[in-house]
Amino acid sequence: MQSHPVSISIVVALLNNRATLEQCLSSVARQTYPQRELIVIDGGSTDGSLGVVRALEPSIAHWESGPDRGLYEAFNKALKRTRGDWIYFLGADDYLWDPDVLQKIAPALAKAYPPHRVVYAQAAFVTERGEVLEILGKPWEEFRDRFLQGFMIPHQAVFHHRSLFEARGPFDESFRTGGDYEMLLRELQHADPLFVPDLVVAGYRFGGGSSAPRNSLEVLRVVRRAQKQNGIVFPGWLWVGIVLRTWLRVALWKILGERSAKRLLDWGRALLGKPPFWTRI
Repeated sequence: MQSHPVSISIVVALLNNRATLEQCLSSVARQTYPQRELIVIDGGSTDGSLGVVRALEPSIAHWESGPDRGLYEAFNKALKRTRGDWIYFLGADDYLWDPDVLQKIAPALAKAYPPHRVVYAQAAFVTERGEVLEILGKPWEEFRDRFLQGFMIPHQAVFHHRSLFEARGPFDESFRTGGDYEMLLRELQHADPLFVPDLVVAGYRFGGGSSAPRNSLEVLRVVRRAQKQNGIVFPGWLWVGIVLRTWLRVALWKILGERSAKRLLDWGRALLGKPPFWTRI
């Protein structure tokens, strides 16, 4: 347990995210918690994103722009610049939920280390219009088996102690997506994280191409690669089930078309007592 206030480094990696970047960076600048810093790594944007960065430069501890090989090289570049006790990665399309988020999470971070090198709370799955679809993030005792079988903790709600990277190494830059899951898998096979209930950390945008079922299949392939890389021979029956459900979505998209398929999927959710999801994205 730390006797001094914990410091938090917020990392934003971007490439051509002008449409959402101002909301993202401003949500950090408005935080009431003083022991924080913002690190911005741009991969060589050409859409005017750098104009947004320069406009908010007084609230940024460090920023740089130049070509990189993807998101995880950008994260690793940022790690070399961070000075915080805890490191948080915020998507350039996403935003901190309210101005007091860091103030609310700080007491848990102060007590977490050394027993825990990972702390997570919740994230709001939102449409591109900002409508809440679902709140993600469940207690670890309920979620551990699902995580090991490929269900991801929302990375928009995860705080990493800097010693995690000293112990487990940097992000694997050979991953184009899913490298955050692979990093957490290295740690959470062996050590439990701390879950902070009833705290939404960020809004996580979902929609457009990310809702296409074939993209979900690619995520599952990446998850399986991460599992194999960390010695998990059989992915688990939950993983098998989600693969089958995803292939069903692919078939429905192809046979019925996207609009009708989404309606049918939400009809199935209604039968299970769940609110509509697919027709809202």
